[in-house]
Amino acid sequence: MRKITHLRTETAVKGIVLNSIYILLCLTALLPIFYALIVSFGGKSAVLSGSLSILPKDPTLENYRTILIDEPFLLWLKNSLLLSVGTILVAMTCAIPAAYAASRWRFKGRKTLLRSLLILNAFPQVLSLFALFRVLKITGMLNSHMGLIIIYAGSMCVFAIWNMKGYFDTIPIEIEEAAKTDGASDLQTIRRIIMPLARPAIIVTCVMVLITVWNEYLFSTTFLLDSSTYSLAGGLYQLQSNDYSRNWSMFSAASILTSVPLVLVFFKIQKYMAFGLTAGGVKG
Repeated sequence: MRKITHLRTETAVKGIVLNSIYILLCLTALLPIFYALIVSFGGKSAVLSGSLSILPKDPTLENYRTILIDEPFLLWLKNSLLLSVGTILVAMTCAIPAAYAASRWRFKGRKTLLRSLLILNAFPQVLSLFALFRVLKITGMLNSHMGLIIIYAGSMCVFAIWNMKGYFDTIPIEIEEAAKTDGASDLQTIRRIIMPLARPAIIVTCVMVLITVWNEYLFSTTFLLDSSTYSLAGGLYQLQSNDYSRNWSMFSAASILTSVPLVLVFFKIQKYMAFGLTAGGVKG
């Protein structure tokens, strides 16, 4: 009896220690966000002041009003939504059938093709920057959202294929065989059985693509040259591009507003996150 009590006490202590470490790590990660939130409610000189306070002195919503009304933040938001949704549609339209085929079909060169895609995606994007710039300029898609969507979709397709393939591998083939025995065609089996089962992985993959495109900076500031086409990344860069007029309080407000849509999406799909990410990595 004492041994059981000792084991329970030891387990409880380990749990408390681990949870305390996790909480401390979370608080450490949240400190920059909390500081940005404080700065966003301060004046223009709040960051330059020598004092550091938990709450801003003379809090104001002027920075948020300026961003939403005086600056074209809503235009940047619309452009980022266009890029994100367009990339998700193009990438997932290509990735889902490709991932299903790679999971279910055993054709010659299948593993070589998958590994080649993975190797190509391992190279830094900056290596292809000049080549992509030339291609977009020749094809007349420079400074256009469609050109950037194609680039994003091409790079995100590899991640989507590998993540979705891993999830399709976990779906028993017997389910499809039973459906075909009942008279369902291949298309009906995929649409009515496989796709609903793969919903968590599809949602998580879409969110990962959304996050990548939403936060992407290099291509968006290189290929979008006109202020009317800027995404949120390009717009935030423009806010701080002038060394003599930097307003870190307004920049912090814009950063907080930029993060809000992603936070809302995470709250909406959080029940799918752990399952969708871990199930996709069960098999290769």
